[in-house]
Amino acid sequence: MTSKFSVEESYRLEQGLRLRSQTVDVIEALQLNHLQAHLRVAVKTPFYESMFADCGLNVNDFDRLGLLDKLPFTSRQDLDQEPASFGGGTGGQVLDIALTSGTTGEPVVIPYTERDLHRLAYNEAVSFHSAGVQAGDRALLTVTLDRCFIAGLAYYSGLTHLGATAIRSGPGQPSRQWQIIQRLQPSCLVGVPSFLVELGEWGLANGFLREGKSSPVNTIVTIGEPTRKFDFSPTAQGKRLIELWGANIFSSYGATEFETAFGECSAGQGGHIHPELMVVEIVDEHGRTLPDGEPGEVVVTPIGVEGFPLVRFRTGDIARLHRGACSCGWNSPRLGPLEGRLAQRLKYRGTTFYPESIFFALQEWLVDAIACVEVRQAADGADDVCVVVGCDEPSVTPEAVEERLQAHLRVRPRVHMKGREEVQRIMFAEGGRKPKKFFDFRP
Repeated sequence: MTSKFSVEESYRLEQGLRLRSQTVDVIEALQLNHLQAHLRVAVKTPFYESMFADCGLNVNDFDRLGLLDKLPFTSRQDLDQEPASFGGGTGGQVLDIALTSGTTGEPVVIPYTERDLHRLAYNEAVSFHSAGVQAGDRALLTVTLDRCFIAGLAYYSGLTHLGATAIRSGPGQPSRQWQIIQRLQPSCLVGVPSFLVELGEWGLANGFLREGKSSPVNTIVTIGEPTRKFDFSPTAQGKRLIELWGANIFSSYGATEFETAFGECSAGQGGHIHPELMVVEIVDEHGRTLPDGEPGEVVVTPIGVEGFPLVRFRTGDIARLHRGACSCGWNSPRLGPLEGRLAQRLKYRGTTFYPESIFFALQEWLVDAIACVEVRQAADGADDVCVVVGCDEPSVTPEAVEERLQAHLRVRPRVHMKGREEVQRIMFAEGGRKPKKFFDFRP
């Protein structure tokens, strides 16, 4: 079965870039057209065929974007329980298979058709363009392209789609990375912020970088950890990246499940929504749509997916939506930095907070330290929170860290100190793609 539009017509980069400077009305009209086409694909899958029938709705009823809230949400639990019922909407041949990280359950198999792979490349090409990467630039990828990991493939595909050169270095080994940097002179780095800080510090200690001096790198694209706060100011880790490399930082956020990513714009004011690729909602704990600028759960309907189409997928991530013209020149809505995950929300001695607030507080003070959070259930049923800090500075005591956290959180979680390398081994013990910073031991 062939797609309604050819890949070349649907994902032409120049056409997509022009769209983003159009008026809001033009953008939303195109978005609705693509949403209707997406729903016609989704309803052919067993899961959504049943959902539409239960709701008494027809795909042709969706003549405005606001009608999406008439449909129930799709949860990660739905994917875990009935993964096979989400595929096969078009019958397109599967050319690639990705696996989710499995952080909240068993990994889910996500099939990609030819059109899905082109869509993925287009998404990342637009995002790299918004970060200032151009045809002919070189980008060092310090993320893995193996183990069915989709982000590495997405970055690679986006760079080559844009006409830039991808250097597939992979993660780890600062000395090897610096050999490549010295030889190939990339202008862009892509990786996890904590590793890119480590890479910069190694370069500084070994004479490859000098404080206040320019490096060949002018653009850094990050994944997996926040580099900006909800007000768009850089975190301590983000500031350190800028200091070390003398480069501009741009965070990216996506998920294997919805096959789409947000790339931060050139103005550093959030990740622009790609209107031809997704519809985004922000909802409260009861599923009600929240006003712009209010934090809530990110709900994504990825448009144009063939192999694994989803509708109103609850990501479990907390962020804010911003509308209005952006100083970068694009008029599509923007998703602010992630502020936490619902599954990691903690209630401790009358105060509700997310682990990210702990990490932000520690970064502002202990730039070279790393930390993870362990939570157990106390005898009274409340959360028992312990912050495990990896720091090699003998003068930093658990009591001092507890006082610092209390000043930021208004509660005082327990702190356990270990060596930095020991905590690093704990965070990567399960062989994950990204450091594991939250350990939930509650029943």
